[in-house]
Amino acid sequence: VVQHLPPRRGGQAGEQPPHAPRRGQHQVVALKSEIKKLIYIQLALWLLLAAQMCVAHLKLLPHDQVAMPYQWEYPYLLSIIPSLFGLLSFPRNNISYLVLSMISTGLFSVAPLIYGSMEMFPLAQQLYRHGKAYRFIFGFSAVSVMYLLVLVAVQVHGWQLYYSKKLLDSWFTSTQEKKKK
Repeated sequence: VVQHLPPRRGGQAGEQPPHAPRRGQHQVVALKSEIKKLIYIQLALWLLLAAQMCVAHLKLLPHDQVAMPYQWEYPYLLSIIPSLFGLLSFPRNNISYLVLSMISTGLFSVAPLIYGSMEMFPLAQQLYRHGKAYRFIFGFSAVSVMYLLVLVAVQVHGWQLYYSKKLLDSWFTSTQEKKKK
């Protein structure tokens, strides 16, 4: 039995035709989109902290309404820097800016959150054991609100680092493929 197969196209097995989109291009677009969403969420958290600091320091509301910021909140304001580096890396797929974003996320975002959770731990322990809170944000204990913020921020930064690493790997492999050609 003889099969009649259509003639093979030129090129190697598994090779994409020149007009087809590059493999993984849709993955890069999806990763950029996810990272942008996370950056915007991080910017919203940053704006909330900045607003709390402004209201507290300018005494726009009484201190029983909005507590003075904890010490860790001041260095956390620098977390805007990794977000800017991340956004700057997207237009031209700049690997250097993405790496700077990832490194500075650890330094300016995650490190203050770790310090903040340790700084607030005795207050959280006191609230849990004795039910006493001395700082409030709109009637809620400040330590509870800030731990909630820390929990959300750690997840945002963790996912941002995860997706950034995947994007970096994707960009790096495409750069290596271009150098081989």
